[in-house]
Amino acid sequence: MDESGPQKFPAKPLRDALRTARIEAAERSAVIVELRDAEAARLELLNEALDPVFADVPAEHLDLFDRGISGGTQLRLWIDMVAYVVMGRDKRTYRFLQDTVHGRRVLAESLAIEMIVPAVTRYVARRMVAREQMLAGMAPAPFMPQAKLLEPVVLPEPPRRNALADRLRESGLIVPVVVSLVAGIAIGIIVVLSVLALR
Repeated sequence: MDESGPQKFPAKPLRDALRTARIEAAERSAVIVELRDAEAARLELLNEALDPVFADVPAEHLDLFDRGISGGTQLRLWIDMVAYVVMGRDKRTYRFLQDTVHGRRVLAESLAIEMIVPAVTRYVARRMVAREQMLAGMAPAPFMPQAKLLEPVVLPEPPRRNALADRLRESGLIVPVVVSLVAGIAIGIIVVLSVLALR
């Protein structure tokens, strides 16, 4: 260790450290902004590639879909209320996801737009067919006569919950049983009070 001369330290070490930290933070945020811009650009390209698909959607099914890119912590290209496309962690992989009651499902995943567009197209077609089937199930069948549909539905009688009370009510013994029960309680109270009075 050389102790021949005094060691030289920066005149203002904290200010120099702060300056260095700010430069590093600016470089990091520039990288993050560049990644986010690249992610938005890729989703926008996919959105444009889907324009012909949604141009073919009939007017009666347009309300099923709500396509658009949303901001937030993670950019998403929404297809409808539950399906959307996001970029993977590498910011290059398209991930077509659907939220279900059982969790999130990956419907398609690829680096190429050409693989995601057909997957979204199949999803859109399936949603339209499901809606058509639902509407067809609610409409009356054409071969059934209308009068048959309007006949009242007879529901079965609910099961009786207390068979003993029903038997007592039917036999007319409910009143004597209740009177006997009340009289027994009254006699019991009188006996207890007389025992307590004798002490």
